Amino acid sequence: MATAAKVGTNYTGVQMSPKDTKRLLDAVNDIHPDVPGDERGMLVERAERSEEADRIGSVPVPGSAKGMLKTSFDMMKGKSPEVFIDKLGERLAFERNGVRLYEAMIAKARNLDSGNDLVGVLQHIRDEEFEHMMLVHAAMEKLGADPTAQTPSADVAGVMAMGIMQVLTDPRTNVAQCMNALLTAELADNAAWELLIELAQAAGHPNIADSFVHAKTQEDDHLVKIKTLMRRDLIMQTK
Repeated sequence: MATAAKVGTNYTGVQMSPKDTKRLLDAVNDIHPDVPGDERGMLVERAERSEEADRIGSVPVPGSAKGMLKTSFDMMKGKSPEVFIDKLGERLAFERNGVRLYEAMIAKARNLDSGNDLVGVLQHIRDEEFEHMMLVHAAMEKLGADPTAQTPSADVAGVMAMGIMQVLTDPRTNVAQCMNALLTAELADNAAWELLIELAQAAGHPNIADSFVHAKTQEDDHLVKIKTLMRRDLIMQTK
C-alpha cells in the first residue's frame, strides 16, 4: 500500500510559529466578539429549527394488495411494520452505496498499483455487498413493500455515505487512508445487520431473520479483512 503519511512542510500547528502563537493568545484575551450572546443562542436557534422542520420523508404506503394486507394485519396485531420497512430501506441503500464505495476503492488500489491481492479482496467484498443488496430487495418484495422507494432512514444513510465516498474519490488520498474510511463503513454495516435481524424477529418475520444471518456472517468477515489489511500496513510503516 502507499505510505499513509510523510514528513513535509506543514504550517498548521502552533509550534511552527511561537511568536504568532503568543500574539494569537493575547488577542483572544484582548479582543471580544462584537456580536452579543454566547453558545446558548445557538442552542435556542437549533431547538426552534427542529420544531419548525418537517420529517425526512416518510415510509410509503404499500403499492400492492399483498403489501396492504400484510401491513393491515400487522397493525391489527399492534405492530408497527413501517419501522421494519424503514430500516430495510436503509440497509438496501447502504448496501447499494457499499458496492459503489468498493468500486471506488478498487479503482484507487489499481491506480496506485497496490497489488493483486488487495484488489482481489476488495472485489470479493464488493460482490458480497451486491448480494446483500439483492437479499434485502427480495425481503422487501416478500413483504409487499416497494424496494425502489427511498425511506427516511435510506435518505440519511445516503448522506452519511457521502463523506466516505469523498475520501475514496479524492485524488490526494492514498490506499491506507481510504481503508480507514472503509473501516468506518464496515463498522456501521456490521452493527446494522445485527439490529436488522433483531427487528425482523420482533416484527414476526423469522424466515427473513434467518435469511439475514448468512449476510451478517459475511459482514463479520468483511470487518476482519479490512481491519487486518489496514493494521498490517500501518504496523509495517511504523517499524
